[in-house]
Amino acid sequence: MEPSKAFRAVIVGGSVGGLAAAHELRAVGAEIAVYERSAGRMEARGAGIVMQPEVEALLVGLGTSARAVSVELRERQRLHRDGRAERYEAPQLMTAWDALYRTLREPLAGVCYRLDSALKRVRVEAGEVTAEFADGHTAQGHFLVGADGIGSATRQLLDHAVHPSYAGYVAWRGLEQESALPGDLLELLTGRFTFFGSDGLQMLCYLVPGPEGQLAEGSRRVNWVWYTNVPEHALPRLLDSRSGKSYTTFLPPGEMLPETATELAATADASLPPQFAQLVERSEVFMQPVFDLRPHRMVADHAALIGDAAGTVRPHTASGTSKAFGDAAGLAAALHGWAPGQNLPAARLADWERERLTHLVMLSRAGIDLANRSSLGTATGRRFFVPR
Repeated sequence: MEPSKAFRAVIVGGSVGGLAAAHELRAVGAEIAVYERSAGRMEARGAGIVMQPEVEALLVGLGTSARAVSVELRERQRLHRDGRAERYEAPQLMTAWDALYRTLREPLAGVCYRLDSALKRVRVEAGEVTAEFADGHTAQGHFLVGADGIGSATRQLLDHAVHPSYAGYVAWRGLEQESALPGDLLELLTGRFTFFGSDGLQMLCYLVPGPEGQLAEGSRRVNWVWYTNVPEHALPRLLDSRSGKSYTTFLPPGEMLPETATELAATADASLPPQFAQLVERSEVFMQPVFDLRPHRMVADHAALIGDAAGTVRPHTASGTSKAFGDAAGLAAALHGWAPGQNLPAARLADWERERLTHLVMLSRAGIDLANRSSLGTATGRRFFVPR
């Protein structure tokens, strides 16, 4: 595409999904600008990421590889309540949000990437999109991409009738330096995907790259997630923070109240294998309630939604990041060859939306089925952290 014919893409959301869209759209000739609502350093809200083909394809396109940003696992092991382990061979690559973010962000150093940009309004006039932000800044382009997650302001502006719903359970998480853990615990976890499940809970753990992408032994991190059923009325108490800030979808590291940490440690001792209970007690825990956002639509007038902004999948599918990357690649393909002044490629966009919504529905159902197998989010599953 000739530079004079390039369309300008305004991308709302500067996490890994928005960065994937930036790379994919730039590859088909678009001029891009990215707007992120966070005012400072981006928070790693998922921590560990299972490497999937869609992510690997983009990395290869950027001249790197999945192995360059991943820790390689050899086995899977299931822990029993008494700490015994059953193992089998299962090679897999694991990366981390910050390692992936850095790999995608650095090649875009010369591109507009504006922080503290909370979207407030979108207007489409004469084939141009104007995005207005809370601080008064405006951005103009020919196409807008909403990659701003489950709490998407873009989605609310395009379709205010769709809202996330609580799935009935939360994800407690930790991300600890391997060098800070005792040798026997590290020996058990290194090179393995470790998991445990019982009624109303599930926990898994694996190593990921260090905070600067380090892969050398001793400089990596241990990533874990522990799902437990929690009644919705208990969420506000568990989301109360040390700083007094009001959180609804994410309690950051360091913000958990001491009394919640004590309750969490006691619950871990009473319900997890001893190795996992020890890991929880040694970690600076953060927490995310799990939400469902039903698939509805992805295309609007000169705009599209991708990733969690369009609809969620449960984390058990290990597909949240890869789905966003697949959305971005397909959207770029649908817009390839389009130029300002031309009619939008409506048929290609409709085909893209239909294919991605079908994929999203399939993943959503698969994720709910996986959750149900551990009685996560079900009416009959055991509940934890029930107020006395």
